[in-house]
Amino acid sequence: MTDTDPTITDPELYRTLWENDDVRVLEYRDVPGDETTPHAHPNTVMVTLTDFDRRLTIGGNTRDVSLTAGSAVWLPTQTHRGRNIGSTPTHTILVELKHSSTTPEPGVLGPAT
Repeated sequence: MTDTDPTITDPELYRTLWENDDVRVLEYRDVPGDETTPHAHPNTVMVTLTDFDRRLTIGGNTRDVSLTAGSAVWLPTQTHRGRNIGSTPTHTILVELKHSSTTPEPGVLGPAT
């Protein structure tokens, strides 16, 4: 784990559900107004369990994202921060691929937490 690991930067929002040498499965939960500190994810598949709206910031770029419950999305390696700008709690499962690229894709703003 590094100092940009979300379970270290935001332990009240992220928890590890399961882990082995290849993948780590995280659960993420927040409420409207919650904001993460800058943290990193390797290549990840995110499954949304609730609808949510959030504002993502990667470097100097900001983007608002809305996703519906039951979505599965690919998130390339990235370092970001997120804020719940909606009126509902966020609940997602993230499957992080440990042996994937560790270099963030420049300028990519995915719908991550």
